[in-house]
Amino acid sequence: MVSHFENAVVRAVEMMRANMGEPVTVDDMARAAMFSKFHFTRIFQRVTGISPGRFLSAMRLQEAKDLLLSTSMNVADISVHVGYNSVGTFSSRFTRSVGLPPTEYRRSRGVSHMVLSAEPEENSSEHSEGVVAGYISVPSSAEVDVTFIGLFNTWVPEGRPVRCAIQRGSGRFILDKVPDGIWYLLCQGVVKDAPEAGPDSLIPPALRVGSFGPIRIHQGNAVHANVRLRTARVYDPPLLLALPDERTVTPIRPHRQHVGLVGRAA
Repeated sequence: MVSHFENAVVRAVEMMRANMGEPVTVDDMARAAMFSKFHFTRIFQRVTGISPGRFLSAMRLQEAKDLLLSTSMNVADISVHVGYNSVGTFSSRFTRSVGLPPTEYRRSRGVSHMVLSAEPEENSSEHSEGVVAGYISVPSSAEVDVTFIGLFNTWVPEGRPVRCAIQRGSGRFILDKVPDGIWYLLCQGVVKDAPEAGPDSLIPPALRVGSFGPIRIHQGNAVHANVRLRTARVYDPPLLLALPDERTVTPIRPHRQHVGLVGRAA
């Protein structure tokens, strides 16, 4: 059952989406949610895991990704459309979050040939590297074709994950050589034989998501994490990181410094 708080967050998210190119403030969001600014910020953080401003930033980049693939608008016009005053600032933030510059993202039709893990700290020790392992499950009525599993430093799946893996289906997973820190396990699966998205659909019908965390890795400990994938919701932070074409994925070894896949444009 959807809670009163979740409904309030949905109203705020819908207002953000309708005013993507405008200078939306937290006061504007709170009014749409029908809460005071103080209570709204707390509620939004509780429901989504991130601040309203951080969520809006992620939405803008997700909208930019969609426009790059579905329109012929140039990068400068897209940056204005999603609320950026500087195309340079937009391009640098897009590249940092998605992993590809806007023009390359369009040229590759949204497909990355490689997902890089974050570089280890210079002073990191092999003895302090931990393990995150567990099981990815889905409702009995669904069958996942491909699952992305990544450890990030926030609830927003953007930029280089500290460790990641892409596997066929659900089931057991392991991420090793995880450095010390506090991480968030974020998973995204694509369901087989899902219906096509309608013109007004905000969430792709094939998308399933799940999360676990925060996870604390300290002095090489191991953490067990079971994640049950579910249908994505309007207020789930979007996965900004560009991924390989799911049709070309083969199992990979997650402990390598990068996840290399032979991808091809859709």
